[in-house]
Amino acid sequence: MDEKTHWLDQPRNVKLLWRGFLVLLLLTVLAEFFVPMHPHFEIESVFGFYAWGAFLACALLVLVAKGLTLLLQRPHTYYGKDHD
Repeated sequence: MDEKTHWLDQPRNVKLLWRGFLVLLLLTVLAEFFVPMHPHFEIESVFGFYAWGAFLACALLVLVAKGLTLLLQRPHTYYGKDHD
């Protein structure tokens, strides 16, 4: 069969996307030097607060989801015997 490959199937394109996202992240954090900040709380005045705060929030969401999976997961034999 002559299946058309997706552009994300090529490793060089994925590597290019990662580099682009990292550059965008770096530019976003460096923009903090040029944009006047108006923090409401003391912690908001720490350099890069929004970047590392968002990262920690995302990591916390992943850990909570993993915990919920362990708590709510059905047994592997829930739908009957496996035919492996």
